[in-house]
Amino acid sequence: MKIVLASGNKGKIKEFEKLMPNDDVVAFKEILGNIEIIEDQDSFKGNAIKKAQTIYQKLVSEGHKDIIVISDDSGITVPILNNEPGIYSARYAGINASDKENNAKLIDNLNKKNIEKTKAYYTACIAIVYKGQVYTVHGWMHGNVINKELGEGGFGYDPMFIANGYDKTLGELGYESKKDFSHRTKALSLAKKALEVIV
Repeated sequence: MKIVLASGNKGKIKEFEKLMPNDDVVAFKEILGNIEIIEDQDSFKGNAIKKAQTIYQKLVSEGHKDIIVISDDSGITVPILNNEPGIYSARYAGINASDKENNAKLIDNLNKKNIEKTKAYYTACIAIVYKGQVYTVHGWMHGNVINKELGEGGFGYDPMFIANGYDKTLGELGYESKKDFSHRTKALSLAKKALEVIV
């Protein structure tokens, strides 16, 4: 199955490729080049749908047929920080901020409240557009965020997040462990089931 991924995030693309080894996963940039999609919706679901629909419509306008476009919008939510960074996870420290810059801002905001460890959760919403129809699924991963980075694995806030049932951060555990229980894995398993029905 050929799937066009409506993301330019290299970390996400690698995860999708590993999670869907039997499918031909192509980043939209390989077909369409650079397209800027403004993520201005007020939910992970809204942003995921906007990204998928934008890429789908562009592909169709260029003559591509029978394509499946999948997008993902995800992030970490820390309830004690007024649910920050939430949908702004990728740009918490500003537009085009690096993972290190976003992590530094979250650490700073935790330290301002003298918080070493607090509850947090990851959300992933996957949107699928096929034959003009939109389908969405969600996955969650609960745990705690800490006020420092530990480990070099994963990407984003992984070095700061300890999933429930574990005593190491996702950055310390690495991809092979994380893939069994991550928010994206859960959402993708549901997306695969959806694709089996709709394709």
